Amino acid sequence: MKAAWFDSFGPAGDVLQLGEQPTPGPGDGEVLVRLETSGVNPSDVKKRAGAFPDLLDNGLVIPHSDGAGVIEAVGAGVPPSRVGERVFVYQAQHGRRFGTAAEYVALESRRAPVLPDAASFAVGACVGIPMMTAHRCVLADGDVAGQRILVTGGAGRVGYYAIQWALRNGAKVLATASNEQDAALCRDLGVEGVVNHREAGWGKQVLELTGGERLDRVVDVEFGVNLEEVLGCIRTGGTIATYSSTVVPEPALPFRTMMFMDLTVRMVIVYAMPEGAKAAAVAHTQAALAAGELRHRVAQELPFADMARSHERIEEGGCGGCIVVQIND
Repeated sequence: MKAAWFDSFGPAGDVLQLGEQPTPGPGDGEVLVRLETSGVNPSDVKKRAGAFPDLLDNGLVIPHSDGAGVIEAVGAGVPPSRVGERVFVYQAQHGRRFGTAAEYVALESRRAPVLPDAASFAVGACVGIPMMTAHRCVLADGDVAGQRILVTGGAGRVGYYAIQWALRNGAKVLATASNEQDAALCRDLGVEGVVNHREAGWGKQVLELTGGERLDRVVDVEFGVNLEEVLGCIRTGGTIATYSSTVVPEPALPFRTMMFMDLTVRMVIVYAMPEGAKAAAVAHTQAALAAGELRHRVAQELPFADMARSHERIEEGGCGGCIVVQIND
């Protein structure tokens, strides 16, 4: 099968190789998926750059956790009726060497749920990390109906879905965005207001929009950078659900302030979500996709030959939505 892989760490253009690798077969409890698309996420890029030094200890890695395609074969214990199903794939390269940057991937059957016919394979490649992260950030702590939720970076790959999950579940939603184009995308989804997170004092602007009512929950893309502003507009007893702190990787916490506000900080990563939370995210996503009730931001679709470029787009930042590689272009 054709595949992309790396056997050393470094810049994408230097270490990502394209060529042939053995086609896997499904083991017990596994399915073999012929992939149409592969989703590229920041975690994939960080792994290739060397964030996990022991990643290559057992040999080369075919990157990427997300993707979509069609089941071609099943292993023992998997119903033969699964053959021919359109599926999305998640966690393909978590704790394993072989991900979705290839024509085929063999993995646990539960990591390849059915992709509703109403959703394209490009959308399927966005379901894993972005959509499931957003679902967890919004719904990890129960019903949010009537709550006031702020989504920072609301036009981003996770934020765009977080806004929609919050609205679908009855929350009153605000967002932050760094430019008018992104702000318009958030407003078009139905948020009550948008502030610019690059402007000093944006937390006060949030309170102006709410008439002084503080936030119940914040879904946050840059915890270290945004914390001071968030503390200025979240209520006592509120929750910050964060999935990234790239600019300030090891933020210092104002412990006394946060303690006396009785705040909860929930850190979210798909791989560590409880299986029940993953199953709920999958089921809700399938229902919403089947009904055509979610909107998507696919920032760019690239051909297989441009695999290195897909990583570079993530590293450059500012791409907004999901980056998808077409495996069979």
